Amino acid sequence: MKNMKRYLLGICACSLLTMTSCYDLEQLPQDAVVIDFNEPQKAYESLIGVYQSLNSSGVYNGLYSLESVTDLGWSTNGWWPAYDKYNVGMGIANAYYGSFSDAWTGQYEGIARANNIIANLENSTISEGIRIQYTAEARFLRALLYNNLLNYFGGVPIYDETFTGDASEMKKPRNTADEVRKFVLDDLAYACENLPKTRGDSVGLASEGAAYALRGKVYLYNKEYEKAKADFLQVVNGGYGYILNSSYASLFRPAGFEDGADNCKEIIFAVENMGGSATPYGLNVQFLGNRASYGSCINTNVASQELVNMYECTDGKPYDRDNFFKNISDEDLYLSIFDENGQKVVTYPPEVEKLKAMYAKRDPRMDATVILPYTIYRGWANNEAIDCEMVLAKDGYFSYEGNGYVRNAYNQDTYLWRKFVQEYDWGGTISDRAHSPVNWPVIRYADVLLMLAECYNQTGDQASAVSYINQVRARVNMPGLNSGPAWLQASTQDQVFERIKHERAVEFALEGIRFFDLQRWGELVEKTNGMKQTDIMGRLVGGVKTIDSKYNLWAIPGSEIDLNKSLEQNTGW
Repeated sequence: MKNMKRYLLGICACSLLTMTSCYDLEQLPQDAVVIDFNEPQKAYESLIGVYQSLNSSGVYNGLYSLESVTDLGWSTNGWWPAYDKYNVGMGIANAYYGSFSDAWTGQYEGIARANNIIANLENSTISEGIRIQYTAEARFLRALLYNNLLNYFGGVPIYDETFTGDASEMKKPRNTADEVRKFVLDDLAYACENLPKTRGDSVGLASEGAAYALRGKVYLYNKEYEKAKADFLQVVNGGYGYILNSSYASLFRPAGFEDGADNCKEIIFAVENMGGSATPYGLNVQFLGNRASYGSCINTNVASQELVNMYECTDGKPYDRDNFFKNISDEDLYLSIFDENGQKVVTYPPEVEKLKAMYAKRDPRMDATVILPYTIYRGWANNEAIDCEMVLAKDGYFSYEGNGYVRNAYNQDTYLWRKFVQEYDWGGTISDRAHSPVNWPVIRYADVLLMLAECYNQTGDQASAVSYINQVRARVNMPGLNSGPAWLQASTQDQVFERIKHERAVEFALEGIRFFDLQRWGELVEKTNGMKQTDIMGRLVGGVKTIDSKYNLWAIPGSEIDLNKSLEQNTGW
C-alpha cells in the first residue's frame, strides 16, 4: 500500500492529464505531452495514472450513493449532487442526469489511459518482464472498467489499444453485451497468466488473485456457474493468503488508526485513498458523514429502515419488533426531552434501556454499519474529538455536535451511516471531508466466499454452499446455518439462495454491490418500487420510490447520443 500512495503523491496532476484521452465525445483528445515508455519509471508513473482513475466520482469515489437506488438506503432532496441521485433513486431521472454521464465518462477515461499504456508498451525497449507485467496490470484495469460499463449500461462501444484518437473513430455504435463480456474475459485471461501472484500489502495493485476473483464475478453475473466456481476456488485454494479479517468494523477504518484494517488480507483489490486537501486522492465522504463528522458533512445519503430490520438477532432469528417491544410505543422508545434551550437532554425515553439491550442482541454488523439511536459516534467539533450521542427528541428539538450530540444535516430523525465515516479525525490523517484516507474495497474475500456459495447452490451442492456462508457468519459470531434450531435450517436450493441474498445485503451494505445483485437476480423493481422513505418514527420524509424495469440498465447519457447518433438508447429511456 505504501508504494502506491507514495507514487500518487509523487506524480503531479499535469502528468496524469497527458494520459486521459477520454472517449467522451465532449472531450475530444488534444495534443498531449509524449511520455517515454522506454524509461521504466515513466512507464510506471503512467500505469499509476490508470489506477488513479478509479478514484473518480463516476467510478468508485462516492459509489456509496448507489445505495439510494436500492432498498438499503435513500438520498435526501438536498444539495445538488444529492438532488441528482435523489431523482435517480426516486425513479424520476432522465438520460441527461449526471449520475449516468459520470458513470460513462469515468470508466472511459480510465480505459483511455489503459489503452495508451498497452499500445506504447508493445514496442517499448524496457525489459520483457516489466513490459508483460505492466501490460497485464493495464489489461486488468481495462477489464474492470469495461465490466463496470457492462453492468451499468449493457453493450457499449469497445475502444482498444488500436484506437488512434481520430474523431471519426469515436462515433462507433454499441457492441453487444456478449462482445463486451468476451473482451473483458480476454483481458482477464492475460491478467491471470501474467500478473504477480501477490503484491504484499499493496491492496491497490492488481494481482493474480484479483484477476481470478474478477473473472469469476464476470462468469457469475452471466450465470456461468461452473466457470465462476473454478475461478473462485482458485482464489480460495491458490495460496494467495486471503483470509477473513477478525474484525468486521475495522475493515472500514484506515490502517494506522487504532485497529484499522483497510489493507488487510481480506482485501483482494481496493482503491487506495489518501487524506488531505493537498492530495486529490481521498474518498469523498461529505455526502456520507453527518454534521458531527470531521469537516461537518451533510449526510445526503442515509440508511433505510428496511436495512436495519434485515439484521438478525444473535441467535439467528429474524428481527421482530414485538419480540422486544410489544405494547411499547415508539415515543417511549426513542423520544427524549431537551432543556428549554435545546442544549442537553433532561429526560431520556422511559424504555431506552430496552432499546440498547435489543442492539446487543442483534447481528454486530448492524452497529458497525449504521449509527443507531442512543449509541455513540466518535465525532469532531470545535477542533477537537468529541463523543456524540444520537438522540431523537420530542417536538423536533435537536442539539449540536459541540454539545455532544450527533446532528442530521436536515434535522430529520433518520438512521445515519457509520461504515466508512471518519471517527474523530482518523488519528490526524484527514484534513477535509472530501479526502478521507480510508480505502474503498472493490473485491473482498468475503465476497468471493459468498459468490462461491452461490455457484455451489446453483449447481446443486447446497451443503458446500452453506459451509461458505457459515464462514462469513462465523466472523461476526452469528450462528451457522443448519446448526440446530428450525429457523436456521436451509437445505433446498431456494432456501439457501434466500440465505445468500440476505447475507450479501447485510455484509456489503454501502459498498456498491447491492444494486448489481438486485439487477442480476431480477429483483430491483420488486425490492425498491413503492418503497417509502421514512424516518425512524415511521414518518414519510423522503417520498416514495417509483423504480421500474428500465433501471436494470441505465440510460446511455443523452449528451453522448446527441453527439453520436450511432448509439442506441436502452429500452425505456
